[in-house]
Amino acid sequence: MFDGIRDNDELELAPYAERSYLDYAVTIVKGRSLPGVNDGQKPVQRRILYAMNELGLGPTAKTMKSARVVGDVLGKYHPHGDQSAYDALVRLAQDFSLRYPIIDGQGNFGSRDGDGAAAMRYTECRLTPFSEILLSEVELGTVDWRPNYDGTMKEPEALPARLPVVLLNGFSGIAVGMAGDLPPHNLREIADAALALLKSPDMTVDQLVDIVPGPDLPDGGQLAAARSEVVDVYATGRGSLRMRARWRKEELARGQWRIVVYELPYMVSCVKIATQIEAMTNPQVKKDKKSLSPEQKDLKDLSLSLMEEVRDESSKDNKIRLVIEPRSSRQSPEDLMNFLFVNTDLEANVVFNANVIDLDQKPKTMGLKEQLQHWLDFRFTTVTRRSRFELDKANDRIHILEGRHLVFLSIDEVIKTIRESDEPKPELMQRFALSERQAEDILEIRLRQLARLEGFKLEQELAELRKKAEQLNRLLGDDKLMRKLIADEIKADRDKFGDDRRTLIQPEARAVASVQAKADEACTIVVSKNLWARRFAGHDVAVEGLTYKPNDTGFAVLRTTTNAPVAFLDSNGRAYSVLASDVPAGRGDGVPLTSLIDVQNHGRILHALAAEPTARFVFATDKGLGFIAKFEALIARPKAGKDFINLKEAGGAPLAPVAIPAEDEGFLACGGSNGKMSIFPIGEINALAKGGKGVLLMFLDTNGGETLACAKYFAGGPVFEGVLDIKGTAVKFSLKGDDLEKHVGKRARKGAFLPKKGTLAG
Repeated sequence: MFDGIRDNDELELAPYAERSYLDYAVTIVKGRSLPGVNDGQKPVQRRILYAMNELGLGPTAKTMKSARVVGDVLGKYHPHGDQSAYDALVRLAQDFSLRYPIIDGQGNFGSRDGDGAAAMRYTECRLTPFSEILLSEVELGTVDWRPNYDGTMKEPEALPARLPVVLLNGFSGIAVGMAGDLPPHNLREIADAALALLKSPDMTVDQLVDIVPGPDLPDGGQLAAARSEVVDVYATGRGSLRMRARWRKEELARGQWRIVVYELPYMVSCVKIATQIEAMTNPQVKKDKKSLSPEQKDLKDLSLSLMEEVRDESSKDNKIRLVIEPRSSRQSPEDLMNFLFVNTDLEANVVFNANVIDLDQKPKTMGLKEQLQHWLDFRFTTVTRRSRFELDKANDRIHILEGRHLVFLSIDEVIKTIRESDEPKPELMQRFALSERQAEDILEIRLRQLARLEGFKLEQELAELRKKAEQLNRLLGDDKLMRKLIADEIKADRDKFGDDRRTLIQPEARAVASVQAKADEACTIVVSKNLWARRFAGHDVAVEGLTYKPNDTGFAVLRTTTNAPVAFLDSNGRAYSVLASDVPAGRGDGVPLTSLIDVQNHGRILHALAAEPTARFVFATDKGLGFIAKFEALIARPKAGKDFINLKEAGGAPLAPVAIPAEDEGFLACGGSNGKMSIFPIGEINALAKGGKGVLLMFLDTNGGETLACAKYFAGGPVFEGVLDIKGTAVKFSLKGDDLEKHVGKRARKGAFLPKKGTLAG
């Protein structure tokens, strides 16, 4: 009787709810979420595999629609949601989730990047050869059977696994009040560990770790944890071990290089890593905050100073290929990877929480030795039951054949009895001392089986069966023989299904933030006309007092910070960049800029620029074309720079970039060498993220030698003043009122002549 029932048959809510919830939790744990230590399968997985076996979907069979399989599973054994059953089927087919897939899937079964599988009506499936490990002995009396949910048929309570599949493929499950996680392992190592424990039951976990040094994951990777950590985790079944991605340095032309990541930690994808890097380089303001935190800013600055680009080049031929381009070839690839190990899942933990259903159908957390021992106990039981099943089958056949043997010894008398008797069966039983089963078999025997040749075959089969029965009896009575048989079968499966380890075992110290961001200090970069560059601390540099080499003079003064890049634009429209901290500091003449950048095709450096990455500029050519781009678009990783302004189509030479606001506010004033000026809204100019040709800013008679002399930003207002270079002469102008209005119009117009009252700039 329920403890919460009172004398008046009323129930107390608290104990009733507690008991009901506990019953529900136990049902979820045992019936859905955790696998059995015996076969490593959750109930839904077990039912899927058994249903596919019943459908004849073996490794050599033609594939069948997944929807048909799911329908069979739901209708016969697992009356739950079709999507949950299909999800379980999909996981059994994913070679990036399971070390040894049990289902061979045809079609889209998802990807390691988190893409879902196609709908079950589109995909097809069948069993893999590895499924033999679980299903080959299911009909040989090895396991108990129970009624299905509606009692119309039977299903196995467990699959007779010939190897500890729970360790081979691992699992992940969340139940009520408990959860379980276990990574996959290598078949050869687990088989060898089981053999060693079978031979020496007193082995320690430390000795087992000599055989199983760690998990072996589908995507490889590197186990970076120390051996002592592995022993601790395998002893208790709980904990975590550090995994690292594997990478290599690829050499490129002109001393450049890049990093290629080709193996990742378990269940980590290229998309996830790229997303994490994007979050560092382009952080978002946290909820309820108005700006980035100092930590976010520091991480962003460091990320941008180390990395130029990250690309996912994974393909059919390269399942994992994540390319990381460094900002500078002068930095250390080890430092860059150490930074990524600290801040991304390129170094991640694989979790151990070996919570499984034991042989008594109770959830229990087990270490490596306990899991192996439980499976060995289960294997002893299944092999014993299989042997008894085979012995019973052999004895039954012997019994039938012994009855037939009597027929051949007294064939004429048997035939006479059958012909003359109205009830031959009891008479045969009495006359020849036959059992009812033997007599029934003799009455049903075909005449062709009474031939002389059949008699010889019968005696041969009888002898073989008696020999087999004798061997089985000896096996069932000898523990050493049973152990040898189990060991031989483990070795056979190891040799048939085993493969090489994929995960590298190489302990490494935990990655720490040893690469620190350089202090982002104010500095000034001074470049001479002969392209000598030097760096000074701070922005208060007495530029007028600087000295240069003979026949050299000042060209550009760039006030920036040490962690920021400065950019250069040459006569070919090509952009180059240098990290400010890479420019040597000192009181000398500096270093040639050509030692920091490699100017291409005899180009001449025309302009130098320093700004915030998101600062916007108008880039124009003297042919009157231009576009808007951010400063960061000028940044080029290679020393050889990159094409930025398409002069093949835009023609001419680049003018000095014009700084404009972040929003499309204000105007651009374009002055031609013909003395005309056109003023139009900034919003009419196209923005090009990576540079290019641009649009026509001002109409000019280029065939007549007219060029765009200058461009200037005008915020708007009653007066616009500036300087215009007309045929080599600098002319000051001041526009207001009607004089200003006649110059304001649309983009790509000819503009109007400046007033004649313009004066020479002095």
